[in-house]
Amino acid sequence: MTVPGRRSSIFTRLLRHGFTDPSGAERLLDVPELGALRGDSVLLDALGATADPDLALRGLVRLVEAQPDEERQTLTSTLLSAKPFRDRLLGVLGTSEALGDHLARHPRDWHALVTYEAADLHPGVAEFERCLADATDPVSLRVAYRRCLLAIAARDVCGTIDVAQTAAELADLATATLRAALAIARSAAPEDAALCRLAVIAMGKCGGHELNYVSDVDVIFVGEPIEGVSGTSGTSGTSGTEEAKALQAATRLASHLMRICSEATVEGTIWPVDANLRPEGRNGPLVRTLSSHLAYYQRWAKTWEFQALLKARPVAGDPELGAAYIAAVSPLVWQAAERENFVPDVQKMRRRVVENIPAAQVERELKLGPGGLRDVEFAVQLLQLVHGRSDATLRGGSTLDALRSLAAGGYVGRVDAAQLDAAYRFLRAMEHRIQLHRLRRTHLVPEDETDLRRLGRSLGLRTDPVAELNREWKRHAAVVRRLHEKIFYRPLLDAVAQLTPGETRLSPKAAGQRLEALGYADPVAALRHLEALASGVTRKAAIQRTLLPVLLGWFADSADPDAGLLGFRKVSDALGKTPWYLRLLRDEGAAAENLARVLSAGRLAPDLLLRAPEAVAILGDPEGLTPRGRDHLEQEVLAAVGRADSAEQAVAAARGVRRRELFRTAAADIIGSYGTEDSPREHDPGALVDRVGQAVTDLNAATIAGALRAAVRAEWGDRLPTRFAVIGMGRFGGHELGYGSDADVLFVHEPREGVAEHEAARAANRVVTEMRRLLQLPTADPPLLIDADLRPEGKSGPLVRTLKSYEAYYRRWSLVWESQALLRAEPMAGDPELGKRFIELIDPLRYPAEGLGEDAVREIRRLKARMENERLPRGADPTLHAKLGRGGLSDVEWTVQLLQMRHGWAEPGLRTTRTRDALAAARAAELIPTDEAQILDEAWVLASRVRNAVMLVRGRPGDTFPSDGRELAAVGRYLGYGPGHVGEMVDDYRRITRRARAVVEELFYGA
Repeated sequence: MTVPGRRSSIFTRLLRHGFTDPSGAERLLDVPELGALRGDSVLLDALGATADPDLALRGLVRLVEAQPDEERQTLTSTLLSAKPFRDRLLGVLGTSEALGDHLARHPRDWHALVTYEAADLHPGVAEFERCLADATDPVSLRVAYRRCLLAIAARDVCGTIDVAQTAAELADLATATLRAALAIARSAAPEDAALCRLAVIAMGKCGGHELNYVSDVDVIFVGEPIEGVSGTSGTSGTSGTEEAKALQAATRLASHLMRICSEATVEGTIWPVDANLRPEGRNGPLVRTLSSHLAYYQRWAKTWEFQALLKARPVAGDPELGAAYIAAVSPLVWQAAERENFVPDVQKMRRRVVENIPAAQVERELKLGPGGLRDVEFAVQLLQLVHGRSDATLRGGSTLDALRSLAAGGYVGRVDAAQLDAAYRFLRAMEHRIQLHRLRRTHLVPEDETDLRRLGRSLGLRTDPVAELNREWKRHAAVVRRLHEKIFYRPLLDAVAQLTPGETRLSPKAAGQRLEALGYADPVAALRHLEALASGVTRKAAIQRTLLPVLLGWFADSADPDAGLLGFRKVSDALGKTPWYLRLLRDEGAAAENLARVLSAGRLAPDLLLRAPEAVAILGDPEGLTPRGRDHLEQEVLAAVGRADSAEQAVAAARGVRRRELFRTAAADIIGSYGTEDSPREHDPGALVDRVGQAVTDLNAATIAGALRAAVRAEWGDRLPTRFAVIGMGRFGGHELGYGSDADVLFVHEPREGVAEHEAARAANRVVTEMRRLLQLPTADPPLLIDADLRPEGKSGPLVRTLKSYEAYYRRWSLVWESQALLRAEPMAGDPELGKRFIELIDPLRYPAEGLGEDAVREIRRLKARMENERLPRGADPTLHAKLGRGGLSDVEWTVQLLQMRHGWAEPGLRTTRTRDALAAARAAELIPTDEAQILDEAWVLASRVRNAVMLVRGRPGDTFPSDGRELAAVGRYLGYGPGHVGEMVDDYRRITRRARAVVEELFYGA
């Protein structure tokens, strides 16, 4: 019986030694089978040094209880007398529940931990082959494999070997296991073994000598007939029949090898053998001849397949055939960077596949998440592909060896390489410990507090294991995230800045190769820009050297990196001496990325910015990308006009506001379409179109209001002899303007009391003429073109009419197309009361009582058909013209407008100038089925975005996709299509608009 005071003392000691269940531990320590170990302070200290003392004690008791009587005393005495053995055994038991289970099933296997007494003994493939030599079937192979794994894990958790050595030993054990499995397969089918030569090529982490505890072992199989292999040229002197038989035999052997390693038995599995990296993946033959492999790689292979071959290594089977395979494919690997499609392939590979990770797991992903292992591995492999073609020292298989070689050659900065090395080692150690616990393939950091505590302690974090673990993990992940892109670019700056004498740098040729690999079409010019930006010892140059590695990565992520870098140089030249500029980019995290996205997305936004570079401040303001409303803009414009000394100065100020706001709108549109780290991509394209349409409409209306005020002040002061209003028409009235749209308007006036009509008309005409002149004056700001061709009598009619004149015309002469055009009419500037009365005048015309008659409907259909035949530009593809083509803007708008004119008198929701609002109202009123309304809406939004994209990319309006490859790719990026997917974009456009046209045929033409 335990005395209460003594029990309290033991309880306290157990807590102090790290036990979380001291009561349970106390009971286990009293188990009779422990013999001399019971109550031993040496055992208690050793348990307290493990990652999980409770788990270690439970595993020890199970192991002791499982021992035959004659072995139990030997085990306990060895534990007490041999500290290295004690540390290894308890270290494994406190880290790996799965290996504790193995020892309980195979109680004599603890002897494997006595075998490796010497701390400097590092078993290689030969030693592991000896350990597996007695395995003659899958079950015995699994048991022997776990016994070897037990020895590696013991040395790992005790710190005898580091994470890189552990990974290398695991790869060596895998090599020995593959050889043993192949031997078992051969002995089971000696007739197949006699027909063929089979080589097993390790890929991935096994090939790179950096395997995890639990991982797929990636392989490729190469087979040849026994007779007649000739180097790299495949078979000679063998018939096709013999080769086919040999390949069938090799395939049976390879399949059996895979089953031996992968299939579950009472001892579990070893690991899955994955052959999906072979040519054609799982759709291709499991085994190919060497010549067949070569033919595939020379003709069909993609860049990622050459990246995978970086780690290829023969591990089992015929050594000469394996060596011949490596000799044959290696030259192709180092030529991959010269392939025509290398850049877009690299851009695709550089995008993390985070979307495939469940949202709840992203933050716990060690491998694929941001700042994870894959970021380091990809960066190193890409640099190997780019520079290994001319530097053989970079052709090592393991990530850490390659990183050291890259640093030694100046391809990566030494400090950056050291930080990445430390981060990668820590993350791999976390991965190893997580997998070792239950020997399961996982890359997720656990959420359970007990698991986190054990994980932290296993990594040497003992004061506050959970908090320290999270802190260290986040710190290393942040280092990887920060350096993942920078690692490509910092050496480029070192190559041009020439700061530290004696430091190894990239040669101009190597720097050019790297820029080409990252998507820069003119690396010579790019290096020239980098030199201009980063050279020297000024504070400006120092800040640029900090910023540019990240900016260059963002530029490379666009369709036109060269334009982004050139634009940045121009902005920096204009603002470089302004203290706030570089401070903004350095300190405002979002500003630099926003600027990079804007500068590399096309011509319009950079052109607007370069006319007034100080607008870059918008990109760092949290509210800077929010478009200003009409009232705010009009107030600012009218205040600027009031301060000006002349009409020309007044409108120049108004146009300056318009330019700034166009830039704000374009920047917000680009960033919303592309997305940034701080601002996710907008997933509702309709919302983007609506925001742009509203913003451009508001700023154009405010600019016209300013021009009107300036024209009036220049001659009449504050009071014009006639009331005057500007009515927006077309897309202007519909709040649907794009970047390149003209402003369609009508001008209406009404003489003030006591003013003769001819005097009022003369004043109104002079105001219109002056407004148009002022808005089109040649300046650095984009002009605002006013189009009044929708007025009564078109170009032949007077520019401005009185309200009575409009009333008389519409009552007597108005045609159905004019009523249709008035559907978009909305007052935009001038006298609000006059504008309201104009709308009251035209409402009966555009929403006729009882709807349109059949004659009017036929006339509208006839006009639409005529327009389709006559207005589409010669040679234009009708399936790709956004405005006049099949299922484009015109199709959708005329269909909606016909519904408005037929039913607007009865459905108030249809009385709107906005196409999408009218379409939603028609759907709500059940005038159009929901699915058809959605089809029309999707086509209209897409066509509007195409027009906006073309203007943003080319800097001039366009209704069709660009023919230039880079411009087309930039349009695709704006629309959400990644590199290499422009064909998919065009196909999607045709599909969406084809469906819309089918709806138009039914609803508009009555087909």
